[in-house]
Amino acid sequence: MSLEHLVQKAALQCEKRGARFTPVREKVFRLLAESEGGVGAYDLLDQLQRSEPNAKPATIYRALEFLAEQGFTHKIESTNAYLLCHHFEHVHPAQLLICDSCGNVEELHSDVISNELNNKAVALGFNISKQTIEARGLCSKCQRE
Repeated sequence: MSLEHLVQKAALQCEKRGARFTPVREKVFRLLAESEGGVGAYDLLDQLQRSEPNAKPATIYRALEFLAEQGFTHKIESTNAYLLCHHFEHVHPAQLLICDSCGNVEELHSDVISNELNNKAVALGFNISKQTIEARGLCSKCQRE
């Protein structure tokens, strides 16, 4: 899916929800869409400051918070980085495969894994509010090198 199509899709989602897809939020969305793997907030801030020299850490964190609320991003907790979600039409559990060598991140959607975790949680009386599973290792490209 092209960058412009993703941006249009995000803008439409915001319009449907009555949320404002401001120019800064769109720029951060674009930066995430152009990145491979997860990106830290300060790396995003450095990139954003090229077009928005007055941007501060609060600027990037507010934009990231908005994008997360809209379901446009996943936070990679183990690296404190953010990843654009290309399937943001609906809230969904995600499984992330994170390469320890190149940093590439693949997002999976396994109903089997999600259902098994939910079933185990219910059996223990636990109510899951958000589900993101991270698995670390080496991607196929890095295994060949």
